[in-house]
Amino acid sequence: MAMSAKKLGFVGLGIMGSPMAGHLIKGGHSVYLATRSQVPEELIKAGGIACKTPAEVAQHADIIFTMVPDTPDVEKVLFGENGIASGISKGKIVVDMSSISPIATKEFAKKLNDLGCNYVDAPVSGGQVGAQNATLSIMVGGDVAVFNQVKPLFELMGKNINLVGGNGAGQTAKVANQIIVALNIEAVGEALLFAAKAGADPAKVRQALMGGFASSKILEVHGERMVNRTFNPGFRIELHQKDLNLALSSAKALGVSLPNTATAQELFNSCAAHGGKAWDHSAMVKALETLANFEIGQKAN
Repeated sequence: MAMSAKKLGFVGLGIMGSPMAGHLIKGGHSVYLATRSQVPEELIKAGGIACKTPAEVAQHADIIFTMVPDTPDVEKVLFGENGIASGISKGKIVVDMSSISPIATKEFAKKLNDLGCNYVDAPVSGGQVGAQNATLSIMVGGDVAVFNQVKPLFELMGKNINLVGGNGAGQTAKVANQIIVALNIEAVGEALLFAAKAGADPAKVRQALMGGFASSKILEVHGERMVNRTFNPGFRIELHQKDLNLALSSAKALGVSLPNTATAQELFNSCAAHGGKAWDHSAMVKALETLANFEIGQKAN
């Protein structure tokens, strides 16, 4: 292996964090692990070292990765009781791969910089499949020199790795990603619903559109889900709601209007009200179908 073995930490071993930490272990590094519940047995068998707290991880590791659900979770893992900040020492690097508030990220970075440590925000896109296959897209905010140190580790977990700018820029890119995805799902949903209600075969309409300017990854993957009614996640609506909440709260703080992002969030809210928090986000179309009292799979009169 080209890179010398490093002492790494990984905090947050859920459906994303667990396979990501696994890739770092496979890469030949010493990886110290902590999570809210039990450190997964398979990671210990693979050579991972279980720790009781994030502070303990930070004492052992030079570069500590975090992968937890939301902004308050990152704050707790970093600065809470037995958090990373209480075990860290000068010159170490914290890499947060969660998807959280860009504004809070800048505050977290400053606090760690004040302790003599470096901070990198590196949210990911690609979901559970991307985490398992090490094909995640990683959007990075941080210092160029620090990014270059961490990049070989990112390459063990992902494929499309971009330094976007300083601290917070990675999270900003991730929020932008989620705005585009949500609005594309909404557009594909409206188009296929319109086509089906007009009496056309939505599967054939989708196929026809795939060759033109309206073609997109969302039309390809989620358009197919809408036609086939396969709404098992994927990426759960409640997670996309969290991301759009970040978009809308950040936009409010910045004084920016995001009218269609707000509409997409309201459609997700409608799905959640119908018991759909855990549906795949392509199921946003079900809210549109409720408004039209017509399903894409139905035959038009």
